Amino acid sequence: MKILLVHQNYPGQFLHLAPALAERGHQVLALTDEKNQRPSKVNVVRYKSPDLAATQKNLGKTYAEYTERGWMAARGCRALRDRHGFTPDVIFGHSGWGETLFLREIWPDAKLLVYAELMYQTRGQDVGFDPEINPASDETRVTTVARSAHLIQSMVQADAGLSPTAYQAGTFPPELRGKITVIHDGIDTDTVRPNPDARLTLPNGRVLRAGDEVLSFVSRSLEPYRGFHRFMRALPEVMRARPDAQVVLVGGDGVSYGALPKDAPNWKAKMLAELDGQLDLDRIHFLGRVPYDDYLSLIQIARVHCYLTYPFVLSWSLTESMAAGAYIVASDTAPVRELIRDGENGRLVDFFDRKGLETALTFGLSGDPQAQKLRDAARDKIVREYDFKTKSLPRLIEWVESFGPKA
Repeated sequence: MKILLVHQNYPGQFLHLAPALAERGHQVLALTDEKNQRPSKVNVVRYKSPDLAATQKNLGKTYAEYTERGWMAARGCRALRDRHGFTPDVIFGHSGWGETLFLREIWPDAKLLVYAELMYQTRGQDVGFDPEINPASDETRVTTVARSAHLIQSMVQADAGLSPTAYQAGTFPPELRGKITVIHDGIDTDTVRPNPDARLTLPNGRVLRAGDEVLSFVSRSLEPYRGFHRFMRALPEVMRARPDAQVVLVGGDGVSYGALPKDAPNWKAKMLAELDGQLDLDRIHFLGRVPYDDYLSLIQIARVHCYLTYPFVLSWSLTESMAAGAYIVASDTAPVRELIRDGENGRLVDFFDRKGLETALTFGLSGDPQAQKLRDAARDKIVREYDFKTKSLPRLIEWVESFGPKA
């Protein structure tokens, strides 16, 4: 088969799938934005980045931006067709940025598959979930509806869709949900595993090791969608109760979802100002974004790993921390409940219950007698159901190949 993978941040969710398909003898080509220079194990072609400065600034802004990106991706594919004679049997692209919108016009006979990561909703999801940060209003709901247009269009055009979790598949309307298969991207549990010899050197030169009293928090960006503000507000009491605990946070200062605060340059600055004088800053370590090996060492050495999220896309950091055998205190929100059961393979607390979070974190740091049982069960869940070699990858390959030409 000839397979085209489409993702502006390639390899993204195709990290394991792309080389595996190539190893099976398929001709695999990836299409991505020209600004993306991430390494790849398969051949990559790049389309010209769209000029987003010219897009509208009203309710149609998102659709205008993503249709422009879709057109640039389609032009790149037209060049592949006309100049290089490339015609894929299967196109598999992430629908989040509009790149698949016009590809059926370039190759009408190819099977079009989309990575259906999430459908925005006006109720029961992130909109209005945290009234302090983003209260629900007619304006936010209308904006959410407008931002969904390209996702719906992509799913209507597609022959099939794929979501990594049942929760995420369930965000799509019933009329489209029937097209979606649930298969997680998969976790490399040979690499992401408990390591009693793990160590992490902090910027101040201190070396943390497995067994030390370490509380970890990881998010691509330190922001409310991942409960950063709730975590920070729990720290004064937790650090008073545990005077030897070291708190290590990984994540950038920008936002991946939502918006920056209006009264501070970023959420870290806002929370540090709010908690001024309440924190022992010598024991809190903001590492920013770190190399993967450092991140892996952190979740391996942490005595407690905290993961909080709105009802939204599930983070890879949760599944990876489970695979690393972490003792996890997480928010009792729908995407988390798909993987963690309170008292079985982690501890769940209400997202808004500060006292409950303080108690759970302190209990874990002080030595929960059930800690090893929870750690083992967390890893076992990932190995049995989410291991990429034995579970996810075979299913992903079978799913993609099922849309190829029939013998």
